Amino acid sequence: METVRHSERTLKTALISENPRLVSQYEKLDAGERRLLNEAFKPDHDLFGPITLHSQSDWIISHPEAPQDFEQFFSDPYRKAPSPDKRSIYIQCIGSLGNTRIISEEYIKWLKGYCEAFFYGLTVKLLEPVPVSATRCSFRVNDNTQNLQIHAGHILKFLKKKKPEDAFCIVGITMIDLYPRDSWNFVFGQASLTDGVGIFSFARYGRDFYSSRYEGRVSKLQKGSSSDYAVFDNYYTPQVTSVLLLRSCKTLTHEIGHIFGLRHCQWLACLMQGSNHLEEADRRPLNLCPICLRKLQCAIGFNIIERYKALVRWIEDESDSPGVSTERSREGAVDLPKPVDAFKEWKEWIIKCLAVVQK
Repeated sequence: METVRHSERTLKTALISENPRLVSQYEKLDAGERRLLNEAFKPDHDLFGPITLHSQSDWIISHPEAPQDFEQFFSDPYRKAPSPDKRSIYIQCIGSLGNTRIISEEYIKWLKGYCEAFFYGLTVKLLEPVPVSATRCSFRVNDNTQNLQIHAGHILKFLKKKKPEDAFCIVGITMIDLYPRDSWNFVFGQASLTDGVGIFSFARYGRDFYSSRYEGRVSKLQKGSSSDYAVFDNYYTPQVTSVLLLRSCKTLTHEIGHIFGLRHCQWLACLMQGSNHLEEADRRPLNLCPICLRKLQCAIGFNIIERYKALVRWIEDESDSPGVSTERSREGAVDLPKPVDAFKEWKEWIIKCLAVVQK
């Protein structure tokens, strides 16, 4: 294992900048917020650890990129930020997210609530779910996994046409695997920053996706069936678990972060780190490092304390989501508590952060 460490000066400059204007902007932040953000470059800090590399296939090694500090983010002429008339994130579900309609509806509501807390200050709206056929995308069977895949680029074009006037961005979510082009094996997600659209798949986050027992496998498409979307009717969706929900929240917020102009983080352990495979994605934390947190705060304008409190409330609210009555739950013969066990450790971390800010 290799650890990526930066000097105190490097991290401080990445966070605050040496530009007098940006230094002045930083000094105007609340004292408690600055105390938390300064943890980035304190030698004895324990809230924000270094990036660790475990293999040559990890993202930083296999995809060399120039790091993005706060000043580069702030000065990016192509960066888009929410405006007074475009402060909504729209979520478009493609296909089912659960093996029943009620579970699928609840799952997307849990994701909506998480996004509202994470991107605190913006409104998150749900569009009516659509079947794969509505996108008119290409699809195939992956040669390695024998699972169905849909073309990410074609879905981005579909989403661009559906983007509402008040949308900062529109993101599609699906439990079907994605591929960006014929030569690629798969992709977890793909986004267009200029168009403010993204598509993300949670298919590979099911616990048995890579197993020979995975029920979503198909042998091959019948000749002439590459345009027959009936193959997606009642297509297998994995059981909703706490780990699946955590991985989905991670991917969704990471990819929407890109739409805000945040590039892959190379400073500290951070949600915005790139990931090449599931093991690396699981090592990536749910939280933003101080440098990326300042970027997102600059884009949205939230109060860090209120944002952290909203995230804690989302974790603590394990009851059924608003809008689904207990009668309806009984009718569906399912119990729908939000599975948040995998988030408990992160909740304790947030509480430590709140203690630093409010000290």
